[in-house]
Amino acid sequence: MIQVKAFAAYDAETPLKPFEFERKEVGPNQVQIEILYSGVCHSDIHTAKGDWGPAIYPLVPGHEIVGRIIKTGEKVAKFSVGELAGVGCFVDSCRTCASCKEGEEQYCEEGMTGTYNSYERGTKIPTYGGYSTTITVDESYVLHVSEKLDLKRVAPLLCAGITTYSPLRYLNVGKGHKVAVLGLGGLGHMAVKFAASFGAEVTMLSTSPSKEADAKALGAHNFALTSDSAVMASLANKFDVIINTVSAKHDYNTYLNLLNKNGTMVIVGLPPAGEPIQAFNLVMKRRAIMGSLIGGIKEMQEMLDYCAEHNITSDVEIIDMDYINEAYERMDRSDVKYRFVIDMASMK
Repeated sequence: MIQVKAFAAYDAETPLKPFEFERKEVGPNQVQIEILYSGVCHSDIHTAKGDWGPAIYPLVPGHEIVGRIIKTGEKVAKFSVGELAGVGCFVDSCRTCASCKEGEEQYCEEGMTGTYNSYERGTKIPTYGGYSTTITVDESYVLHVSEKLDLKRVAPLLCAGITTYSPLRYLNVGKGHKVAVLGLGGLGHMAVKFAASFGAEVTMLSTSPSKEADAKALGAHNFALTSDSAVMASLANKFDVIINTVSAKHDYNTYLNLLNKNGTMVIVGLPPAGEPIQAFNLVMKRRAIMGSLIGGIKEMQEMLDYCAEHNITSDVEIIDMDYINEAYERMDRSDVKYRFVIDMASMK
């Protein structure tokens, strides 16, 4: 067995603290990754606190993982010792359903196996995530990471990045499209970067005038203050796509009215309660509202390759592992630009 140091939530109420556990030895089709950096996602907080349902405690969060391969199984063909590698939000799936066969394992009909807060398929062995020193994963669920990229800024691409890249690609966003991004945080800042890179005209929608300079520095062409009724009226029927990253309660209808005919609002933020939708806001302009969940392994690799080619990474603040509880408190205050990343060397 492989001895692992980690930080874990032991229950829904108390701060995360050190935890040691064992991972199984590397199997024939697995690789072992020494984790160098682990991104901190708001999902980590929600899961640790049990906001999204019962959690498996002790719970080791972390599904934005990058590191270097230190061991490979005898049947591994895609990776070699010494290569950089990444692991995202899931580490397995059924592999046989239509979604898995289509390379969209995130929509696995049996449910994907989460990188943490899941059980290894067919067992009662919990999965433990990236707030740990090493991880073993089947090579089919591991990603190549280019040496060209600044590794500490890559980890959030495995969740925040793919969450915004995937719907923009699905909707074929490119030159000539007008895209609005609602909310400038971990997801929003990546949505701006990708949409602008794809050639779209990008507008940041925000309640905070102080975010205008940051939004434009990230690549937004325009900034709109959503608390200004005159500004909002001027934006009616303007956008082809709105990427809605807001996870707090808000009125979807306000933003649906900003879509043009055949426009789509993509929901990637997860508010705590359902929001009513006025049918007229959809039918009068043939508008659509859709959700999107991360991406499959093929698309995540495509995204990482695209990022390497265009030098796109996340804006991050590097922290030590023992700062994680303060980081959680700051995330609840939206006090980070725009993603915390743990330097796992601090665990040694």
